[in-house]
Amino acid sequence: MTTASRIEWTEHTWNPVTGCSKISPGCAFCYAEGFAKRLQAMGVPGYKNGFEVAIHPQRLDQPLRRRKPTIYFVNSMSDLFHEAVPTEFIEQIFETMAMARQHRFQILTKRIERMANFAKIRALPENVWIGVSVENQRHGIPRIKLLREINAKVRFLSIEPLLEDLGQINLSGIHWVIVGGESGVQSRAMKVEWARNVRNQCIQAGVPFFFKQWGSIGADGVRRSKSTNGHQLDDMAWRQMPT
Repeated sequence: MTTASRIEWTEHTWNPVTGCSKISPGCAFCYAEGFAKRLQAMGVPGYKNGFEVAIHPQRLDQPLRRRKPTIYFVNSMSDLFHEAVPTEFIEQIFETMAMARQHRFQILTKRIERMANFAKIRALPENVWIGVSVENQRHGIPRIKLLREINAKVRFLSIEPLLEDLGQINLSGIHWVIVGGESGVQSRAMKVEWARNVRNQCIQAGVPFFFKQWGSIGADGVRRSKSTNGHQLDDMAWRQMPT
């Protein structure tokens, strides 16, 4: 079945695809890779080959079994548009989402070129939100332009981990922005002014802003537990969602 999630901006995760490979600096210390290796060691079904890309047709109907309206993060343990995922299987995933109209599905990718090409010849279901990861200016910012071209009801940015100041961001056509720092023993610091810059631009543009976490390094630059560092920016919990 799908799994209840501790990710603050979603409710459940659904992983018909698992495994991935690194393509940009945001991938350097991927949480999903470490988690997959632990699941492999535990003998959990679906992780026999660790973090190698694998498709799981037996999971395709999982959201259809749940009647309660739920927000699903699709492939928290992969990237749906990884080059190793067959287009036919991606189409089957979208068919499931279209049938499960009671749910909302969040798809996040770094491979926006393939997503954009996929969407050019297909109408996306209204209950599917499309997002891109934006970790820095060089790799992340160009993804936003391609995202803007996709006809989705909700287009969102996951700016996590935020690795540098992003400068001015064109938020036209963007419906939601998430910001977060990195977790783990090798995590890189997120500076307060970087997060404030994104938050302030969202306020100015009228775009809902969600501050996920500081991660393993707090606003003061000190490394400590993620829970101790908290989930507030300038003493406020920003938990805005798109309507």
